[in-house]
Amino acid sequence: MALAGACAAAILAAVPGLAAASPIPGGAPQKVYGRTAAESSPPSWPSLPSAPRGAPNILVIMTDDVGFGASSAFGGPIPTPTLEALARSGARYNDFNTAAICSSTRASLLTGRNPTAVGVGYVTNWPTGYDGYNSVIPRSAGTVAQILKANGYDTAMFGKGHLTPEWEMSAAGPFDRWPTGLGFEYFYGFLGADTSQFEPTLVENTRPVTLPRDPTYDLDRDLADHAIAWIEEHRAIAPDKPFFVYFATGAAHAPNHAPADWLERFRGRFDAGWDVVRRETVARQKALGLIPADADDAPRPAGLPLWSDLTAAQKQLYARHMEAYAAQLAFADAQIGRVIDQLRRDGALDNTMIIFIEGDNGASEEGGLDGKLYEQSGLDGVGEDPAYAQAHAGDVGGRESYPLNPGGWGWALNAPFPWAKHYASHFGGTRNGLVISWPGHLRDTGIVRSQFHHVSDVMPTILEAAGVAAPEILDGTPQQPITGVSMGYTFEHPTEPSHRSTQVFGVSQNLAIYSDGWVAATKPMGASWDRTPETTRLDLRAWELYDTHTDFTEAHDVAARFPARLAQLKDLFWAEAARANMLPIHPDEGGQGGRPALRNGRTLFTYTQPVTRVPESAAPSPIGCSFTISVRVSVPASGAAGVLVAQGGRYSGYSFFLDQGRLAFAYNLTPAHLTHIAASDALAPGPHLLEAQFHSDAPTPKSGGVLTLRVDGKEVARGRIEQTFTAIVSHTEAFDVGMDTVTAVAPSYSVETSRFTGVIEQVDFRLE
Repeated sequence: MALAGACAAAILAAVPGLAAASPIPGGAPQKVYGRTAAESSPPSWPSLPSAPRGAPNILVIMTDDVGFGASSAFGGPIPTPTLEALARSGARYNDFNTAAICSSTRASLLTGRNPTAVGVGYVTNWPTGYDGYNSVIPRSAGTVAQILKANGYDTAMFGKGHLTPEWEMSAAGPFDRWPTGLGFEYFYGFLGADTSQFEPTLVENTRPVTLPRDPTYDLDRDLADHAIAWIEEHRAIAPDKPFFVYFATGAAHAPNHAPADWLERFRGRFDAGWDVVRRETVARQKALGLIPADADDAPRPAGLPLWSDLTAAQKQLYARHMEAYAAQLAFADAQIGRVIDQLRRDGALDNTMIIFIEGDNGASEEGGLDGKLYEQSGLDGVGEDPAYAQAHAGDVGGRESYPLNPGGWGWALNAPFPWAKHYASHFGGTRNGLVISWPGHLRDTGIVRSQFHHVSDVMPTILEAAGVAAPEILDGTPQQPITGVSMGYTFEHPTEPSHRSTQVFGVSQNLAIYSDGWVAATKPMGASWDRTPETTRLDLRAWELYDTHTDFTEAHDVAARFPARLAQLKDLFWAEAARANMLPIHPDEGGQGGRPALRNGRTLFTYTQPVTRVPESAAPSPIGCSFTISVRVSVPASGAAGVLVAQGGRYSGYSFFLDQGRLAFAYNLTPAHLTHIAASDALAPGPHLLEAQFHSDAPTPKSGGVLTLRVDGKEVARGRIEQTFTAIVSHTEAFDVGMDTVTAVAPSYSVETSRFTGVIEQVDFRLE
């Protein structure tokens, strides 16, 4: 021991200044701690990240599937007083563009890069195995939330995410691409494309939310409540720390749900039809200075019927759809207004920059000519009988519907531009209204700014306002260049020429290139209601050319007049597409083989206790195959009821359950295509083996087949299911064992009564 002490003393003596800080080559001074405080470096603490002095709060708002001509702030028929007030105190932008599809726009917004550069060239529901389209945002594409968090901001997100790869959505994670992994310290919302406004599937951070059964509940009100509560908590705890809030409403994406009193506000408002609505919108846009006074409305799409040619029943149904859409958007605007009013009451509004993007793409024409009473009809490949839909017109907008607007309204709401959501080739898909408000920082408020910009420009605009530089390395990962261009120059110089000269667009082989006011665009093969497949033979695709210096609305194709310029722009498209990681151009269904999923390779799924909210990518898939569900249960003396296994909910799904003690199975393509098979006798008390066996006619999606129910090996019921699911069981609700969460698949039970009252010992779900 003495020797050890002598050695230690010798080392201390031999190394000058050991008890003081010594420099690390290329780094900060090294702290050295001796045996006493006198021999040690002075005490110090790790520093908290601190925002630049005077850094503003940032509130980014994005609505969903809202066309340029939808809201009153941009000349549309739907009153949006919150957006109008922001436009008066700030600035409207009439040349702002998105990526024409949900996930791509949202990825570009947060990363400041082209969507294909960060792997999100299409919606995360339908990724393909190419780098630009695999739905996996790489670490090299850090988000604005991550950067602001690292620079002293509190960050939170409310509402629609739609950026998490589907195979990462389960409780098994990983959570890197959930909002909390993308830089948001708090998240309250939904991960997928859409959800019911009345009974949504929600997540708080990384855990499912169980909502109270409240008949007055509405999602966008709930999002506003949570945003206000978070802001107030933030201000109470850290009033000097700025925040970044991203508020993404469910409105006005399907389902077009709205509270009953808001639906009533719009009764009869759209009886004049889509032709009149579009014409009146274009006139208002000219009066507001949003489009040139001499601009021509873009040509009417082929195949769209005149409103005057529709039957009375069609007019009633289609008008109801538009009433629901309008009520949903107007209600969402009111909820956004509540959040802004809270900032005003707090005295925080003067130091808050608000960026309000009215839509992540153009209004949708995906509902076809008739619209959809249930969005699931299109997803499941079943037609809606017009007589059935018209008989249920009164349900549109309420919880008994999951409506998707008719395509004619999509056309009207994209005024004055051609085409719609999904068509990145034309402004009807990409042009969205933008309002920026930042008290004291915008010169000449209330006027329209006409610089061409892209959604990727939002991130650098925010960073410039915050006084934060984009890092070359973030969390140890070198970063891709940010290709967005800050819009900050437009604040002081409303008429300065655009700082962005080029932008490439592409979704589902609908392609375009913008260059200094000229646009070359592929001509779409057909409207959404035509169901015309796009072709990969791009050499056979016709290209159009527009000169937006004189043709703001893309009303006049001048390709025949300027063939050399068109050829030049087509060459530029391919160069920019390669630079943006957009290649290869391919159909939506191409390259999906081998898609990751936790269920891949499994034919047997075993559960020994109740589980809930298992996402589809981790659940057994009964699509395109025969299957058997075997459940060992113990029925108490009083009998049993409730769900054994269920997936999906009211609008699509299946359920294996006990109906008043009788073994039953419900196969629900949509509420209009529901098959119910049940035994005649209730189960006796005691242990049982319960089986549901489906034998498919063919090993293909949509194939019909026969479902047989057995108790202890004895057949107790049999029935035919004429058509099965096409690609998914439910895009909004998950897989449950022992109950049915969120909404009930079968109308014979409710979520509250769905919990199985016996004992489930084991469930085996076998795919054959």
